[in-house]
Amino acid sequence: MMVASTSEIPLLSINPKNCEPRQVYKLMTGIIVPRPVALVSTVSRGGAANLAPFSFFSGVGSNPPTVLFCPTLRATAAETGGFDPGMRKDTLRNIEETGEFVINAVSEGLASAANAAATEVGPEVDEFELAGLTTIPSEVVCPPRVAGSPAQMECKLLQVIYTGRSPGAGVIVLGEVVRFHLREDLLEDFRVDPALLGAVGRMAGNTWVRTQDRFDLVRPK
Repeated sequence: MMVASTSEIPLLSINPKNCEPRQVYKLMTGIIVPRPVALVSTVSRGGAANLAPFSFFSGVGSNPPTVLFCPTLRATAAETGGFDPGMRKDTLRNIEETGEFVINAVSEGLASAANAAATEVGPEVDEFELAGLTTIPSEVVCPPRVAGSPAQMECKLLQVIYTGRSPGAGVIVLGEVVRFHLREDLLEDFRVDPALLGAVGRMAGNTWVRTQDRFDLVRPK
């Protein structure tokens, strides 16, 4: 049986304005893959620790070292069509109030715990305890780091950008890395060994991915 090449398969054209937000979310999380996972730790203004994973996450630049991750706004019972402060996830609220957060790298051994930390719970619940993780103090910022994470980045908030004010809208959190922490065996001449890092990523739905299958391409000059 002849199999059509991908160039012979017709393309669909989809206008996101004609779709439900959940449908657009499915498209984006299916196309933008694999996505690295940032396990973000914060503390509230009252000192309560919070931990949550985010897979819309990337680096921005190295001078200054800048990262971003993107929480989404959620629907609330109090919402009446306009923006309600309760639409902010605990992570976003904490960062806006304190200006600090830590991004903890997620290795395969931490994947199940990171997934557990995604449980929707009230701000009084300690996700570190919920996920069975322990904390280690940070050097510069107040939020603790995740013990067992192979690499962590302590961050100071640079800017928060709201792309919308409705449920499902993304919020871009930009932070400057003020301290890197890496397991000693990962590093040689500032190069991180990907095999020892053992990072995992997200695909669509409940599917995660390992980063063990790699290949090299020399960039043209």
